[in-house]
Amino acid sequence: MRLRATPRAIRWTAAGTAAAVAVALLVAVGPAGAGPAHTAAGHRWITDDQGRALVLTGLNTASSAKSRPDGLPWIKETDVRRESDELGSDFVRLLIQWRNVEPAPGAYDDGYLDAIAERVRWYGARGFHVMLDLHQDVYGPAVKGNGAPAWATEAEGLPVAERGQWELKYIEPGTVRAFDNFWGTRTASRDLRAHYAAAWAHVAARFADDPAVLGYDLMNEPFGGSVQGPAFEAGPLAALYRRTITAVREVDHDSWIFVEPEAVSANWGLPSGLPYLADPRGTGDRARISYAPHLYPLPMDLGGGYTGDSARWVDRTLASWREQTEKTARRLGAPVLIGEYGLDIKLPGALRYVEKVRTMAQDMGAGTAYWSNDPGPWAPWDHNLRRTPLLPVLDRPEPRAIAGDPVAYTWDEPSRTLAVRWRPEPGVRGDTEVYLPARFFPRGGVVTGGTQNGWDAKSRILRVASGAGGAGEVSVRIRPRP
Repeated sequence: MRLRATPRAIRWTAAGTAAAVAVALLVAVGPAGAGPAHTAAGHRWITDDQGRALVLTGLNTASSAKSRPDGLPWIKETDVRRESDELGSDFVRLLIQWRNVEPAPGAYDDGYLDAIAERVRWYGARGFHVMLDLHQDVYGPAVKGNGAPAWATEAEGLPVAERGQWELKYIEPGTVRAFDNFWGTRTASRDLRAHYAAAWAHVAARFADDPAVLGYDLMNEPFGGSVQGPAFEAGPLAALYRRTITAVREVDHDSWIFVEPEAVSANWGLPSGLPYLADPRGTGDRARISYAPHLYPLPMDLGGGYTGDSARWVDRTLASWREQTEKTARRLGAPVLIGEYGLDIKLPGALRYVEKVRTMAQDMGAGTAYWSNDPGPWAPWDHNLRRTPLLPVLDRPEPRAIAGDPVAYTWDEPSRTLAVRWRPEPGVRGDTEVYLPARFFPRGGVVTGGTQNGWDAKSRILRVASGAGGAGEVSVRIRPRP
């Protein structure tokens, strides 16, 4: 849930208004409570089909899909090429809409899925890993949101008023009633959760054999209606996740499944009550469940920048968010991917904040999907598709795939040195791959501590032989080639 700044939105300088909105939301929702996946010091990793640990870095595509009747993002194939060439991304969180997947009860629009598959091919051709995200905000269009089809929206005639800040529509009577009927808090005319799980099974069956599709984000920013906090996460939300995981696994045994916590509270660094979710694939390294929370510190969500008192609050939020995220991930036995983070880059200190989040994700070994690629003040490109100052902040040297158990990876800009450490592991195949942006590595890199196994100047990927260093820990340093 994002309290994003718009011309009519709340500004952090209007402290009274901002506080009022925060209190309104908190009062309304109540208190908060591939190959083998590696384990290193209790940390799990999302892995590819060679068993390599993936460091996923990319953007969300796209907010535009939420409002377009066809449920498709604004992008063309040339835009995917631009993202790959200028940003070096290897990952995309691709939004899809339930209203387009299942326009009538039990009837699926395979033409829509064909159009999604075409976009998946665009990304796959550029080496991206694709996460399909069944997105919702404010439930669905019938209650002035996006996501659910009208036939699955049982608001019982209750109103949903327009709000200057769109997130406040979550606490409108009609929205709450629609969620309650979906979750089974009230008795709906049909089992809407069964439809949701079956829709996911249909999507998963369509993409189970697509090599570009890494996995499925089961629900964007879940909201419990009149039931919130641990009672919601451990009750209706966990029940839907278990039901949907089972349905997906019946048609797709191997793809990763991503789960999100309740958005209100978790996005702001408060605890999540999401319980352990079993994977029919098995436990431990066999399970492929990943934890994908979002990160929107409240001061910045309310339109503030990363300066002064706001920055100090944001820093406390980041520390709490990391602590709570890692605690929940350990409970789930799951790797972490930050499914959304971002802000208006015109805000003071915004770029410094993005750098801080990326460094935190690096320290956590977490993947990231920045919100979003829609041209404008939140994106690496403006409305004329010209680069914004955000692009070089996101475009930084990083490993992409690590052939073993990652120990650490760090980028030191003053010395132009990317350091990557890992422990080789039996059964892992392929090279370690690192991405080297042209502005730091115009002629590629020189490897010390390992054996370079190839350099692709077009993709800017350098490969390091996985067996370098023998059976012990591998520690390589990569500097610009003179």
